[in-house]
Amino acid sequence: MKLWPVLPLALLLAYGVAFGAAALGFSLIAFDDHPGQLYRVWHVVMRGPAPWTWNPDWWAGYPEMQFYPPGFAYAGAGLHAVTLGAVSVPTAYQTLVWLAYLAPALTVWLLLRRVLGDGWAALPGAFVALTLSAGLGSGVEGGVHIGMVAARLAWAMLPLLPLALAGWSDGKRNFPWSVVLLVAAVVLTHPAHGPATVVLVLLAAWYAATPQWAATGSAVAALGLAAGVTAFWGLPLVAHLEHTRALAWGSLSARETLLGHPLAWALVVLAAAGSANWSHARLSPTVALLRIFPWVMVVVVFVDAFVLERLGLRWLPADRIMDSAWLAFVLAGGATAGRLIATASADRPRARVALSLAVVAAAVLLALPGRTLTLWPRASEWPRYEAIERGMRLDALWSTLRAAPAGRVLFVRSGVPLIYSSEWWRPHSHVTALTPLATGRAIVNGTFTHPSPVAALLYRGDAGPGAIRELVERLDGRRLFGRALDELDVGVFNAYADRLGVSVVVALDEDVPHLLALRDNPLFPRATPSPPFIVYTRGSPVELAREVAPGRLRLTAEAAPDTWLPTRMAYYPLWHAASEGHPIPTRRGDLGDLEVRAPRPGAVIDLVYKPGLAEAAGVVVSVASLATLAILWTTARLRTQQTSTSGRRALIAGEPNSCACPQHETVTRGEPYG
Repeated sequence: MKLWPVLPLALLLAYGVAFGAAALGFSLIAFDDHPGQLYRVWHVVMRGPAPWTWNPDWWAGYPEMQFYPPGFAYAGAGLHAVTLGAVSVPTAYQTLVWLAYLAPALTVWLLLRRVLGDGWAALPGAFVALTLSAGLGSGVEGGVHIGMVAARLAWAMLPLLPLALAGWSDGKRNFPWSVVLLVAAVVLTHPAHGPATVVLVLLAAWYAATPQWAATGSAVAALGLAAGVTAFWGLPLVAHLEHTRALAWGSLSARETLLGHPLAWALVVLAAAGSANWSHARLSPTVALLRIFPWVMVVVVFVDAFVLERLGLRWLPADRIMDSAWLAFVLAGGATAGRLIATASADRPRARVALSLAVVAAAVLLALPGRTLTLWPRASEWPRYEAIERGMRLDALWSTLRAAPAGRVLFVRSGVPLIYSSEWWRPHSHVTALTPLATGRAIVNGTFTHPSPVAALLYRGDAGPGAIRELVERLDGRRLFGRALDELDVGVFNAYADRLGVSVVVALDEDVPHLLALRDNPLFPRATPSPPFIVYTRGSPVELAREVAPGRLRLTAEAAPDTWLPTRMAYYPLWHAASEGHPIPTRRGDLGDLEVRAPRPGAVIDLVYKPGLAEAAGVVVSVASLATLAILWTTARLRTQQTSTSGRRALIAGEPNSCACPQHETVTRGEPYG
């Protein structure tokens, strides 16, 4: 019977491991976004953890981790580092993909197990959390198959917050300052789940057994410290927000929500039934939190969708915050279902097992019409890197690119299709995102929808302000630089290619009939077949700024005095220019590129990249916040030890009523839900 409490979790994880073995295996998955996400881990490994570090390999340069949450890449690079390289970067990445897949089952089960007091009653909710897809970026399809693993990992952390706060909310423990690090970890992994962390912490304070003013003060302080801990990333991000582009291609109206998902309606009904007696006198704070959580998240989603986004604030898209709302309904609905299971099978363990499995079966049946749950993979739909490398003859492509004239590689498409079809959403891989690692060549395009201004130039024909509203996959084989491939003429194409330092263009063989700009193009006279690719090469190499030291590039001016010289690099305000020891002006060009004011023809110009005031301030705030957190945590530990010592002394002296020991608490751990 010692294994009985954890047997349901063991069964659930066994199912998850079986799914993972069939879907993920132990070799690198390379479907859809995964290669690009792997590249970001390599970026941290090769160039360090500073989020503002320049990545020269994509989109004519970009501070890759400054405008993308760095938490997942940090975790992969950290796993590689702490093993002293014994765990390779691809293995570290694949390990984290496994973790992201399995984690929701564990965290949801632990929370519901605490609330319900029974592991079997917690099983249905945990099963739904593990298998949920429903078009969510954090679901199995989006977060594991497509490759939005950072979103899923942050999503899986959310149930840990009410779990960590439960003892404090019940009045049994001091405030757990460790939640500061948990909130910070969620935000750094994927900030779309940040609003849910705020809601959870404030709700825990609202229902806490401690005085309201004290509970609210602790909660607000914890959230403030969490913001401070993430300031090394968040402060420069906010300061330089104009140098990125919001990805606004998703919306609630275009996403699957409740319509077509009978299981979702069942979760809503269960959550509503559980909320009917949310003010019950014996309700524990954690139970009350779970009952109100989904309804508060619905309000948050609607405010974001119908107020903030209409004001142009699209940095936290409502369709991504909706993922947290789905999880809230899974928790509330799972808790209500678990209470019904526990009530119907009181003192009958075997009946509880049968009821729990019956509820799981009912969830599966309800999920079938809308494919709400991903229950089993087809191995052919989860391709490994080796299979794509072999099928696309990537070795031949890499060899051709290595031998091509110096300069950047422009990919006509963001990725390569894996089946013959005309639909934009056909199975594909952005495996060409790994070109810099395989060949040492910087690329433009060849990766997923990206927020850089130069990416906006390629997607819509301008690098100016405004969100990127269309997935790059919809443009593949159809449009380039905002023009239809059939309408892109030689002059326009060559002008863009020259400003971006492009010496090689890679297209698919099916694109060739539409690429009029590369037909009889004097700038790209050679076309080399490398099926399924066609590689167009420039007649002569393109001179890019050469690296002479870390963060220091050098180029030679080829312009008349006091004219603006394009550097063939993306603009960012951390770049500074000097010639012969004297600073020279820089500016952003109309293509989103960096321009310098040339002092004279032949002048040697040094470009220096260094953090500025926002970056330094962010680090200072993060260090100060961590120091404050350490002081608060140490003080709380000392206070707890003093209370425990005084309680033991009082018990020895025969004064049990003054003891603060757990056996005198009236609220029991694992109180039944409702």
